[in-house]
Amino acid sequence: MLKSPTLLLAFGLGSGLSPKAPGTVGTLAAIPLWLLLIQLSTPFYWLAIVVAVIAGISICGAAAKKLGVHDHSGIVWDEFVGFWIAISFLPPQLSSILCAFVLFRFFDILKPWPIGWLDKKIHGGLGIMIDDIVAGIFAAAVGGYLSFLGYL
Repeated sequence: MLKSPTLLLAFGLGSGLSPKAPGTVGTLAAIPLWLLLIQLSTPFYWLAIVVAVIAGISICGAAAKKLGVHDHSGIVWDEFVGFWIAISFLPPQLSSILCAFVLFRFFDILKPWPIGWLDKKIHGGLGIMIDDIVAGIFAAAVGGYLSFLGYL
């Protein structure tokens, strides 16, 4: 499966092949790449996020077509991007990584409105990506507030 560049990326460099909790494993696999991304200046960090979102829409949509499943649990590129958004306003330290990870997984798994609504109503590559993007935004807002209060 990982011989296809599209599936390799969609499956988070193989992390989505985890037999248990592929979304959680995919989110963990996003951390080393984030450590590279934070070396960029802020404008280039956000440019990389935008590129990852646009590429992700195509990658996830193509992977879903290849697999014949709309949002296969092994497709975790969306978790990568969602985590990178979730941690974007936090200082680069271990407590921030833990906070962003927990908050992102919380919003991604529970899917409060409008995340769950978007997940059900939007299809294709955008549909696969959008719920994790919004979960990342929610996590970033809560994490940023916790950081502002001095908890991180």
